Amino acid sequence: MPVEITLILVLCAALLASAATWVLIGTRGRRRAAADAAVFAPRGAAHQRVAMVINPVKALAPDAEALLRTSCELAGWDPPLILETTVDSPGYLQALQALESGADVVLAAGGDGTIREVSRAVAHSGAALGLIPLGTGNLLARNLDISVADLAGNIRNSLHGDVRQIDMATILLEDSATGRTSHNAFLVMGGIGLDAQVIAATRDELKKRVGWLAYSEAGVRLLPGRRTRMTVSLDDGPAVSQKVHSVLVANTGRLPAGIDFIPDAVVDDGLLDVIIMSPRSVLGWAWVAGKVMTRYPKDLPVIRHHRVRKVTVTVAEPTQTQLDGDLTGPATAITVEVDTGALLVRVPPSPVLPRGK
Repeated sequence: MPVEITLILVLCAALLASAATWVLIGTRGRRRAAADAAVFAPRGAAHQRVAMVINPVKALAPDAEALLRTSCELAGWDPPLILETTVDSPGYLQALQALESGADVVLAAGGDGTIREVSRAVAHSGAALGLIPLGTGNLLARNLDISVADLAGNIRNSLHGDVRQIDMATILLEDSATGRTSHNAFLVMGGIGLDAQVIAATRDELKKRVGWLAYSEAGVRLLPGRRTRMTVSLDDGPAVSQKVHSVLVANTGRLPAGIDFIPDAVVDDGLLDVIIMSPRSVLGWAWVAGKVMTRYPKDLPVIRHHRVRKVTVTVAEPTQTQLDGDLTGPATAITVEVDTGALLVRVPPSPVLPRGK
């Protein structure tokens, strides 16, 4: 989860935290109610081969699997292929197996990490991705206007919804200290610096109790930390060295609690949004929070926004990184590029307008 949520919560405090907690508790109740809804009949879609990659530890995982099996049976299709993730294999290999079996649509049932791993495999395959958001942030679903509180509706949309072609981001992570390099991808946001450090410092037991609000506690502890000198190159342009807290690369801009962190970010525009955060003090962070909460459109000295197709960030010492809220280890250089139109995602059907409208 990007640190900007943390900072907003820390600086705007009680009112936002209280409202977000109410939303979180209410969402859990609504999701359980949705899981008990009557199974829907198909809407005349052609035969599909369906697979689901599911994180079995999620509370609604059994309900999701049961609803999918019933839906495929009602449609007269073959039973879905159900593949469970593990700690050592979080979804990518399972999604490849689903594609090798001939799946026309692969449902990713879990949090943002599960969805990211499944998407890496499904990208450019011709198969569609169905989103069953069962996690804490569910950021991709929110940015595609997919409800995170309607399990039955999510399965219906995954099987019978419209298709939207969206971008992904590919990333090369390099660590000159160890010689390690790795290639990865993300759908929502990736970052190097404070945002990843907050994720690493967040206590698991607190996250289980209060969800994404737990990041605020870690943010309070790390907020006074020193800035890091990073060199940033945009679209292979001149490298600029500066002291910053974090460089965030976003494919989407909407965060939980209704926060539109990057109002201009669009998931299918062929561009990435780069946010460079460099406050020196609590007052600087308050400036950042004010810009986000008021959606002030111009750059400030402490937070700068660029729209690019490629960005390279280098640091002298290995610095923590994250992708879609999952830690991806320390790196001394990251190179992020947009992968335009990489993924076909099933989304809620467009409303049918009466004739003459």
